[in-house]
Amino acid sequence: MIVHHLDGCAPAPLAHYLKALGILRVVAEQLDPKARGWWEGERFLLASEKDEGELVEFFLQRYAPAAIVSPWNKGSGFFYAGDPGLAPLEASTAARFEPLRQGIRAAREKLDAMAQADQRVRAIKAEAKNPGLTKSQRDLLRQSDDYKKRLAEAERHFKALKGGLFPALRRDWRASHRRWMDAALVVDADGDARFPALLGTGGNDGRLDFTNNYYQRLGALFDLSDPQGRARPHADAALREALFGHPTRSQVAGIAVGQFAPGGAGGANASVGVDGASQLNPWDFVLMLEGAILFAAASTQRMNTHRGARAAAPFAVGAQGAGYASAAASDEGARGEQWMPLWSQPITCAELQRLLAEGRAQLSAKAVSEPLDLARAVARLGVARGITAFERYGYIERNGQSNLAVPLGRFVVPDRIIPAMACLDDLDAWLVRLRREARGDKAPARFTLAERCLADALFALTQHPDEALRWQLVLERLADIEAIQIHGVGIKAGPIPRLRAQWLEAADDGSAEFRLAAAFALQCSDADRPSHDGVRRHWLTLSKGRFKTAGTGGAQRLAPDADRVMQGRSGEADALAMLSRRLVEAAQRGERRLPLEPGFDVSASRHDLARLLAGELDIDRCLRLARALMALDRNDLTAHRPRLTPAVPADWPDDAWLAIRLALLPWPLPDGRHAGVDPAIVRRLEAGDAASAVTIAIRRLRAADIPCAVRVAAAAPELARRYAVALAFPISRRTAAQFAQRLSPFANQEHAA
Repeated sequence: MIVHHLDGCAPAPLAHYLKALGILRVVAEQLDPKARGWWEGERFLLASEKDEGELVEFFLQRYAPAAIVSPWNKGSGFFYAGDPGLAPLEASTAARFEPLRQGIRAAREKLDAMAQADQRVRAIKAEAKNPGLTKSQRDLLRQSDDYKKRLAEAERHFKALKGGLFPALRRDWRASHRRWMDAALVVDADGDARFPALLGTGGNDGRLDFTNNYYQRLGALFDLSDPQGRARPHADAALREALFGHPTRSQVAGIAVGQFAPGGAGGANASVGVDGASQLNPWDFVLMLEGAILFAAASTQRMNTHRGARAAAPFAVGAQGAGYASAAASDEGARGEQWMPLWSQPITCAELQRLLAEGRAQLSAKAVSEPLDLARAVARLGVARGITAFERYGYIERNGQSNLAVPLGRFVVPDRIIPAMACLDDLDAWLVRLRREARGDKAPARFTLAERCLADALFALTQHPDEALRWQLVLERLADIEAIQIHGVGIKAGPIPRLRAQWLEAADDGSAEFRLAAAFALQCSDADRPSHDGVRRHWLTLSKGRFKTAGTGGAQRLAPDADRVMQGRSGEADALAMLSRRLVEAAQRGERRLPLEPGFDVSASRHDLARLLAGELDIDRCLRLARALMALDRNDLTAHRPRLTPAVPADWPDDAWLAIRLALLPWPLPDGRHAGVDPAIVRRLEAGDAASAVTIAIRRLRAADIPCAVRVAAAAPELARRYAVALAFPISRRTAAQFAQRLSPFANQEHAA
């Protein structure tokens, strides 16, 4: 077979994507049934037994245009006598146009009553355009009750006839023109028509009717009055440009292309001057609609009132202003999105039709309805269906004009399945609630922005699911949401739901910040019972996994609680507030210990603590990660103990801090010695007085017979506060013993003996 490089066909714009599919369909159905097509980079490849000359000769001499008719649209030409687009085709005699003429005749049979109703509407409107009337008389007529009543009744009658047209056409049409109808609209159980966004509103976009323009483009390419329907002289060069990208001057100015090619649609800033005319190769428009026929509504199941038409179109979902650079809140009200599949292996037209007919995605047990859900479903599917990427299109209003099929980027399908993607299932129901709250009329801008940033992070994650930093970014964005919710905004969405233990493994990039964040988030008051008394209560006021609130209606806020001391503004402040609160609670219970022990064997290493004390780590980022990791399911952690990447060896922390740390342990040293806790140490450090804090710590150690080589120490106020912050990260018993050995190695050896 001969491989044709169709450089005139690219994944973007949508017009060129559909053109590629149209070429494959036409060639397979009319010329070479064995033809196959696939994508390679930015072009479409066509394998056929026919060479380039035979391919060109076929389109020019024997190609029979598809029966594309939309009798339900006023602009289709059926309601105008002698329409310049439709009439020449109806009058043609060439055999190649017979399928199209057959479709026109089938439409005419159903339109007599509708045509009369349309003429009645036009006649009433013409009264107000009578040149014999002055402008004031015309305005007065339009405002009269009698005129309004007659026009409203006439329009209602026309709409009623149009509504009954769809079930009749679906019932009676069986020839090739039925395929266009299946792509342009779907009829629900009530007989109402719903329109997939790919073809506007049933083959119509505003005042532009695709079918009538299709007829006009055919008239520009072929001599419709010729008995053979011969191609016009310029059609050859235009065809070679459309297929192979050969540069020619075949672009025709002033021809509307609709939503399919935003760059060629003209408008403001489209060319030199204020406004520019649209540019179009007639073959592009014709072959584009030939390709659109493949997107027939073969999957009209699962239709509902709100998402019927989208569900009926392959890979069509609702609109979401996230995951692309130009995302805006206004994009949320668009017609939706459609993700066009790209494949790298040759497939036949029949195989492509099956792929598109099955073009629905599922996430767990539910049908996908949002772009993010589709991205997740595709990422988990891998290349099982042979699809290597999706070109994402949004049907969005741009330039203040009609909707355009805007390319929103390419979603590359992972070459292997990433099991960690299942972690995102934990967020399913919560994301729905969150988006509802963020899209509310009274939602603050900062909350809407935070939700969009989270969606962007999730989109990026689905493209790079094996990159730990992408998972960490999602965790940070989750924490940002909660940092707004604690002020009473969006609390109906609830806190971050329980996260499975696998999140730790997925987000572990081997960094000190992440290890410390995990240690902070998982610590508890008793390491033997790590599922109890975690530190999340110092961040959120919760009751059975939900926010504990006070107030009613719009005045709802998180219920005040003495335990909730973290505010999410500063990592350092949050760590110190949590540490101080734990010391207060211990004192209230009469305990002389710091009730912060490592949970699930996740503790801070001396290497990471040394870097923290040296000021090398981002404590704010560390605490953001920790606030999100507090949502980890502790029951799941019990069953699946986490194993984080070990720390890279580094210097020891300052001896002065080691003395302070040993004086603030949650339990005695392995040999039974225990200094007891003096909260004054933490207070002095918070005040920037490291010297006094060290003095108190040394005194406590000596009283407990714990030797310490340190006699006196001094540190800058900033370092003193870092000393205190580092105390909020739990250490293991083994690490504590190493600290004691470090401070007085010989004395500790003698004591152990």
